Amino acid sequence: MTQVVDIRNADDPRDVIHRSVQLLADGELVALATESGYVLAAHLLNADAVQRLVSLSPDSKPFSRQLAIKSAQEVQDYVQNLSRLGTKLTRRYWPGPVAIVLRVEQAQGLFEAVSSETRSALIDADRCGFRVPADDVFREVLRLSQAPLVVATEHRSDSQSTMVRQASDITDLYGDDVAMVVDNGPSRYDQPAPIVEIENERWKCIRPGVVNETTLSRLASEVYLFVCTGNTCRSPMAEGWFRKLLSQRLKCNEDDLVDHGYLVTSAGLAAAFGSSASPESVSVAAEHDIDLHAHESRPLTDQMLDQADHIYTMTRGHRNSILSIRPDLADTVSVLSPDGGDVPDPIGFGLDEYKNCEKKIKESVRLIVDQLPSP
Repeated sequence: MTQVVDIRNADDPRDVIHRSVQLLADGELVALATESGYVLAAHLLNADAVQRLVSLSPDSKPFSRQLAIKSAQEVQDYVQNLSRLGTKLTRRYWPGPVAIVLRVEQAQGLFEAVSSETRSALIDADRCGFRVPADDVFREVLRLSQAPLVVATEHRSDSQSTMVRQASDITDLYGDDVAMVVDNGPSRYDQPAPIVEIENERWKCIRPGVVNETTLSRLASEVYLFVCTGNTCRSPMAEGWFRKLLSQRLKCNEDDLVDHGYLVTSAGLAAAFGSSASPESVSVAAEHDIDLHAHESRPLTDQMLDQADHIYTMTRGHRNSILSIRPDLADTVSVLSPDGGDVPDPIGFGLDEYKNCEKKIKESVRLIVDQLPSP
């Protein structure tokens, strides 16, 4: 008989998670919530369990069975030579309600340890769908499991393919074929996760979902991040100049840069939230039709570092501070000035010093923009 356990009201939620992990390891099927519907899950290394999952979830739509993994980094255990775009999008889309289809080699990586029947259930034309759910319970089950989970993300009822938002619907559909349903309440979204296919340095949405294509496109953009101390003087001017020169190069409005694949932002190592750009910065920028009136400072975060493709600091000290906590970003973080020198902080030294600072920033930013691919 199927166990339906409301983990929200359980005396010990950890016990529910451990029972789920044990059932999966024993070859049972378990239903778990994701942010975009309930899924059936089977242990990757239990071929019999995967085949029972297949029998309950016949192919109705492409890649409706996916491999649920712990993190973006783990995908490289299954995908050889992940492209730069693939690395970027897995990092930005996950964890979250997006499935990504990638080209795989069935006889390479950890797929070598998987049965041929399981590979056939997951891989279509040398492509496999992957998912990193954001649901906390699901993530904990994955963390404690010895292998990823094969998940069926859609379900069939009266010959129709649908997502399931309520735990009770799982028992209505499958009865005792599922050993346990972990009820974590209705799924957050009422639409399925979109499926995005990445091939080399190109991507396309092969099935729409809760994340629209505009948002998917923004996340695929090249992100340029400029960093100083307080995010009120130097980095806002650098951001403003980069936007201006890049839009001129692309022959578009600054507001349309995202449509051309670019996101430009700035932050400060010791910034507060919401401070305006300094009056002097606003003044010298305005002389070149750069408007900093709406700028609001923000502190540099790990998420910003993770999502940036190019990070430019105003000084060597700023770069060293970032690398002291994120040495993995050595190839991403550069000093803005091409000679490796510092752009001194002009605060407190008057308008002339701001103009000197702005001139150095403009010259440095122009060199970066000039090296970008032609439109």
